[in-house]
Amino acid sequence: MIAELADSARRAADAATPLPSSTSDPQHYISAVDDLDTFGLRAMTRVLREALPDNVICGEDEIAARLRVAPRHRWLLRRWLAELTARRWLSRQPGSGYGALREQHVPARAELREVCADLGFAPELAQFFARANRALPDLLRDRVLAQELLFPDGDFRTAEAAYRTNPINHYLNAATREIITWAIRELEPAHAPVRILELGAGVGGTTADLVTALSNSLVDYHFTDLSKFFLDTAREQFAAYPWMRYGIVDLNADLPRQPPCDIVLAANVLHNAKNCGRTLHELGELLAPGGFLIFVESCREHCQLLTSMHFLMSPKPGAAPPGGTDIRAGTDRIFLSEHQWLDQLTLAGLQSHLVLPDTDHPLAALGQRVFVARKRP
Repeated sequence: MIAELADSARRAADAATPLPSSTSDPQHYISAVDDLDTFGLRAMTRVLREALPDNVICGEDEIAARLRVAPRHRWLLRRWLAELTARRWLSRQPGSGYGALREQHVPARAELREVCADLGFAPELAQFFARANRALPDLLRDRVLAQELLFPDGDFRTAEAAYRTNPINHYLNAATREIITWAIRELEPAHAPVRILELGAGVGGTTADLVTALSNSLVDYHFTDLSKFFLDTAREQFAAYPWMRYGIVDLNADLPRQPPCDIVLAANVLHNAKNCGRTLHELGELLAPGGFLIFVESCREHCQLLTSMHFLMSPKPGAAPPGGTDIRAGTDRIFLSEHQWLDQLTLAGLQSHLVLPDTDHPLAALGQRVFVARKRP
């Protein structure tokens, strides 16, 4: 049965995914992913040179002071220093601080737009990355907010390019749609209406690809987010679906108070849990016996996102930095690896059934995965 689901989800995902020509040569596609990292690393070094002149050793506190980094973004500075050191772009003197900056290699593509084109990303996403790289000093100082760059003049096209209209999201959304429709067939008619809770629905990028496939199913769909703005937008966008309702749900505080459900969908949101293991346990408690947890997560960090999207993850002033109190504690890391997620599912008592794309798929290089787990009947 699970093999049938896996084959069906693979076929649906591949059929829905307009892959760029670069994927015909997997190494060419992988090199584009590497170039994306390189542009992020180069943007970091341009900013850090202001605080690290030649032959000067500085500690993190001194670097932050010289760059006037806003306290809530200090975790990002630490991630930059860790990435640059691990990749040998930055030297570190034990006990004294950081020293010489040096670029280790030049990207094969001269411009970010070429990189993004080879990855199948929309021009709006390339423009967002370039704007963020240029604005890095002001982003660090909180003089510019990442939201202003992602939603220029309230325009959603850049956000849609990031969360929906690119090959990996086409793939993941189509796979998710196939998985959920399969799960509904498994649960009906005993569980009708099938109760679906979507966490962190945001701009509705995953929802929009899903709801049309549910029109003939008996469902109760709870679209939730932390932002009233996103809920109001969703009410307009999905007004044709009377079985959808909307509400604010904080996955770090509100899960124990939610009514039981049959399917939980969480696209690119579970990494926001303060403790991923505890949140998975709470989701397991929330699910009815035999219920499904379907979630999408990035399982690797991209350096270009560390200079752009990750500014959205900085806490409000005075709040704890991201990274959680779980296995990420003390690392400033946002994302768990694929194996870490599988381990956490097992510890939460949930059975892992499927992870896509497969490791030999061209899009696997981007590091995003859809996970399917089930509570024991």
